[in-house]
Amino acid sequence: MHIQDIFSHHATTFSFEFFPPKTDKAAQRLYETIRQLETLKPHFTSVTYGAGGSTRERTHDLVMRIREDSSLDPIPHLTCVCSPEQEIRRILERYAAAGISNILALAGDPPPDMPGYDRSQDAFPHAADLVRFIRRFNDEGLHPDRRGFGIGVAGFPEGHPATPNRLLEMDHLKAKIDEGADYICTQLFFDNRDFYDFRERCELGGIKVPIIAGIMPIASVEGMKRMAELAAGARFPAPLLRAVERCQNDPEAVRRIGIHWATEQCRDLLDNAVRGIHFYTLNNSDATRQIFQCLGLNANTQ
Repeated sequence: MHIQDIFSHHATTFSFEFFPPKTDKAAQRLYETIRQLETLKPHFTSVTYGAGGSTRERTHDLVMRIREDSSLDPIPHLTCVCSPEQEIRRILERYAAAGISNILALAGDPPPDMPGYDRSQDAFPHAADLVRFIRRFNDEGLHPDRRGFGIGVAGFPEGHPATPNRLLEMDHLKAKIDEGADYICTQLFFDNRDFYDFRERCELGGIKVPIIAGIMPIASVEGMKRMAELAAGARFPAPLLRAVERCQNDPEAVRRIGIHWATEQCRDLLDNAVRGIHFYTLNNSDATRQIFQCLGLNANTQ
């Protein structure tokens, strides 16, 4: 379903993110996760795209399997770093022919073996350039939906790591919207005040599209450390750090704290009219299902 229709039919959307598995064993676990989360009836799911397009075929295969073997509506990520125009066009043609309705358009990261990569030489130096190209593709009428692909873009409540100037950061986000993006999906965050401030700054900047909040429950102390090392970083509020520190030697207790914190984030977001919540599942269903249960969410309440 086109993302504009999803938002027009639902005051609040719920969605999940998966990444392409690397092994047969991981694939089997993921498909079991998908079957479990399918019962929650999310409004859509997204599938990530590796640095520099490194998972291009695995992303496509997972998108197609979700579309063909489940009731879920997949939205593939598409990054433009290191990608020539014809390659992006071929990917769009494949998805259009398959009836995929939406794309999440991202700048993306260069492969790890290309340090210091000069993006200015790319066909699409910025995500806004990719959004513009997708809109031009839509105008050609090659998609079965006359509107073409719905387009999502990323937002950064804690700030974009490559743009310390927060005013310039909002200019870049506004450029993506002006080029035709339909909605914003944020990076993960742990303090809702960051999200509300981001949402208000978007409003002040004339950005009127729906903004979906990205939520990732903490699963372990090691997972927290990995989040902190991400390019986008992650700010952990002191109360969350204190709670984890109290039981850092008890993995199950840490996991429960992570689920409780994420549940309270979601409750507060719902109380403050969030347009959607996007769960970064890490290909595991347990935390997301528990959060849904604690919030009283099910197919009948959506």
